Amino acid sequence: MAPLLDLRSLTVELPTAAGWIRPVHDVSFTLKAGETLGLVGESGCGKTMLGLALMGLLPEGARRSGEALFSPNGAAATGRGAAPQNLAALSDAAMRSLRGRDIAMIFQEPMTALNPVMRVGAQIEEAIRAHYPGISRLTARMGMFEAMRLAAIPEPKLRAQQFPHQLSGGLRQRVLIAMALAAGISEPGLEMTSAETRRPEEMALGPRLLIADEPTTALDVTIQKQILELLARLRDELGLALLFITHDLGVVAQVADRVAVMYAGRIVEEGPAARVLAAPLHPYTQGLLRAAPQLEKKKLEPIAGSVPRLDALPPGCAFEPRCPLHRPECSVAVPEFRAPSEASAQAGVPAPHHRARCILIER
Repeated sequence: MAPLLDLRSLTVELPTAAGWIRPVHDVSFTLKAGETLGLVGESGCGKTMLGLALMGLLPEGARRSGEALFSPNGAAATGRGAAPQNLAALSDAAMRSLRGRDIAMIFQEPMTALNPVMRVGAQIEEAIRAHYPGISRLTARMGMFEAMRLAAIPEPKLRAQQFPHQLSGGLRQRVLIAMALAAGISEPGLEMTSAETRRPEEMALGPRLLIADEPTTALDVTIQKQILELLARLRDELGLALLFITHDLGVVAQVADRVAVMYAGRIVEEGPAARVLAAPLHPYTQGLLRAAPQLEKKKLEPIAGSVPRLDALPPGCAFEPRCPLHRPECSVAVPEFRAPSEASAQAGVPAPHHRARCILIER
């Protein structure tokens, strides 16, 4: 089956006083329907910028190159375009037709993403009306309640009349999830029925790709677990692909099928989650694991230094100045992104789907 999202050398450039910088540089990966890809890295590595590039929400003056091929599943049944579309080349009008309906994003901080002077129900309805301006008031309201039901918001009639400051952090995050789902489940021609009379087999459509930008960062562990379980359920029930952006490797271990580790705008390691977390190939991934809290009581080992400025990257490997295993050849050129050979694969087991951008993977 063809991937839902196929990134091929996607690059984002931003103008600065020092010249053009590349917060996203030559990024390639695929994402299938029903699959979760965890995008991991420190702050400033380019994770959020990649999500904004896929949503067409880059800052003014930014430019994109490469390809981001998006192929919505079920296109014939839903009336959505069947041919793959290059998100990096779409016009603003074409991108607006996809954004929110086929591709949705859960932003990092609910209190800044939500309008503080609008009731949350009206904000969810606004996401529907933006795509379907001719939709009836009743249909928009039914779509709003359906989105709240899918986001597991308790007492939806009461919550719809409240303002963001009247909700807990967990409920605000659920409202953002409902807003991300709303436009995709409210297409004209889709018969909307109330949650009270909905049969189990009646399933809303929802978006095909959901980008979650650190949706659990500001939540306590109990609410975090609830939000992760909700996202996993939505992925299974709606068949959507989930791009989960985070810096928390513990969360990645719970939700992701595959992991892509990002550093200074590039993907430096990518592979099955279990393989990457158990036997990381890149020194940066190894450093992230050593710096993560463990059940065993031991001293954490932070990675020395900080992410380099994008206008002052070293000529070779961007991680070389911080790497405890650096070699003279690391500063010569950017390493190739490749898998270890069969002879050097760990435990004698080749891992063709586990790749890293490091000269030491053969050692």
